[in-house]
Amino acid sequence: MPNSKPLSARAAREERDAAAAELLVRRKARADILDYAHAIEVPGRPQADGPNADPDADTERFEPVETALAAHHRLILQRVDETSRTPHGRLMVFTPPGSGKSTYASVVFPSWYLGAAPDRRLILASYGDALASRMGRRTRSIVRQPRYRRIWNTELAADSHAAHAFALTNGSEYLACGMLSGVTGNRADGIVLDDPVRGREQANSEVIRDKVYDAYEDDLKTRLMPGGWIVLIQTRWHEDDLAGRILPTGWSGESGHLLCRDGNVWEVLCLQARSETASDPLGRVPGEYLCPEWFTQKHWAQFEGNPRTWASLYQQLPVPPEGDLFRPEAITPVDIVPTTHIDWVRGWDLASIEGDGDYTAGARLGRMADGRYVIGDMCRGRWGPDRRDAIIAGTASLDGARIRISLPQDPGQAGKTQVLYLTRELAGYRVVSSPETGDKVTRAEPFAAQVNAGNVLMVRADWNPALVSELRAFPFGAHDDQVDALSRAFAQLIVRRPLRISDATLAAV
Repeated sequence: MPNSKPLSARAAREERDAAAAELLVRRKARADILDYAHAIEVPGRPQADGPNADPDADTERFEPVETALAAHHRLILQRVDETSRTPHGRLMVFTPPGSGKSTYASVVFPSWYLGAAPDRRLILASYGDALASRMGRRTRSIVRQPRYRRIWNTELAADSHAAHAFALTNGSEYLACGMLSGVTGNRADGIVLDDPVRGREQANSEVIRDKVYDAYEDDLKTRLMPGGWIVLIQTRWHEDDLAGRILPTGWSGESGHLLCRDGNVWEVLCLQARSETASDPLGRVPGEYLCPEWFTQKHWAQFEGNPRTWASLYQQLPVPPEGDLFRPEAITPVDIVPTTHIDWVRGWDLASIEGDGDYTAGARLGRMADGRYVIGDMCRGRWGPDRRDAIIAGTASLDGARIRISLPQDPGQAGKTQVLYLTRELAGYRVVSSPETGDKVTRAEPFAAQVNAGNVLMVRADWNPALVSELRAFPFGAHDDQVDALSRAFAQLIVRRPLRISDATLAAV
C-alpha cells in the first residue's frame, strides 16, 4: 500500500488544522459576542413532530434561524452586551414584529452572559409564564450544545434542567417568569424584560397597564443586585405602555442616551420599519426600510395601509402622526376672538389626587355667530379636592357670570353630594350637571367632527401644545381629561336644556 503513508500524513495535517480552527473559533467566541453568535447554532422554531405538535412542548430540537446576522441583530447584541457591562445600565429596544429582537436579545445574549463569567444571575421576564418558558427552552438548548461546553467549559448542572429555571456548573443561574407571576426571593445581576404586554387588548386596558407598571416597579426592579442592569424589549402598543411611562415627555422616536422620567439615563434603540428620524441607530436615511435583504417592500406594504397598526407596531409611535379620531392640524390658531356674540361654556372633567394620577381640566369653548367654535382657554392641573374646588370657583370668577359651567356627576350618592357642594360654591353662576353617558369616544365624536371639518379655532396660548398632543393621541393616549372637558362643553353648546334645580342661581335662593 504505497499511498497509505502520504494519506495518513494528510489526514493528520487536516485534523491538526481542524483542531486549530476550532480553537480559533472558541477563542474569538469568548472575546466577542458577534463571533459567539456565529459560533453557536441559533435556535429558531421548534422542530415539528407531526401536524399536531405542541409548540409549547418541552423540547430541545429547534430549526436553525432562517437568516444570517443582519445589521440590526448585530447592533442589538452589541448594545445589550454593553449595557450588561455598565453599572446601572439601562437599554430599551423597539423593533417591528418578526425582526428577531427576542431571538438575539432574549435567547442568544442570556446564554452568552451566563457562560462568560461564573456566579451570574439573570431574570428573563415577559407578559406570561408560557412565553418566558419558551425563550428559556431556546436558551437552554444553546447551553446543551457541545460547542457551548467547549467555549465556556461549563454546562447545565446535573440537578437543574427546567426550562424556566436552570443553573450552570460555573454557578450562574437563569430564571424565566411571567411579568405578573412575582419573583420574590430571587435576586439578579440583570433583567431582560421582553414584551411586557401580550397585545393590543391588554395594552388598551388601563388596569393591565397599571398592573404591569406596578410589577415592574415593585417586583422586578427590587430583585436587582446593587448596580444591576435592565434591558426592556418591546413593540409600542400604547402611548401609556411601560416604555411610555419611562421615556421623556414628548418622546417622538428619538434614539440615543436619554434622561428619562424615572431619573435614569436609558439608551434607546428605536428601529423603525421605515426610518423617519435623524437619530436612526443604523444610520439610515429617512424613508429607508429595515433589513431590505430580508423584508421586501411588499412585506411592509401590507401593514402600511393600517395607520394605527403601522404607527405603533412598526414605527414605535403608538398614535399615527396625523391623528386617530381628531385631526388637530385642522384647528385654526388665532391671536384674538371677538368678545361679543359668542355663546361660551366652561366644561369640566374632574380628578382628585394632588400631584399625581389624572388631571382636572376645564375647557372654555364658544360657539360664534357664524356657527364655528373657538377654544378660548384650558385650565388643567393635578389637584386635590380642596385646591381643585377653589380653582374651579376662581376660574368662574375670571370667566364672569355670563359663561355657563357644566359639571360631570359621578354615579351614586357621592357624585350627587359633590355636585351639590360645587354648585353651592358657585352661587350666582349658571351651573348645570349631568352624568356621563356612553364611552369617551362616543362623547368625543361630535366635537371631533367639527375639528376635522375645520370649524374650530383656538386662541394661541402656552396650553396649546399639551392639548394638541392629547387630541392627536385620543383615545389611545396617556390622558384624555382635556378631550372629556371639551366634549362636555360642546354637548352643552349644541343641546339647549332647561337649567336643572341644581342650577346655582336657584340653589342660592
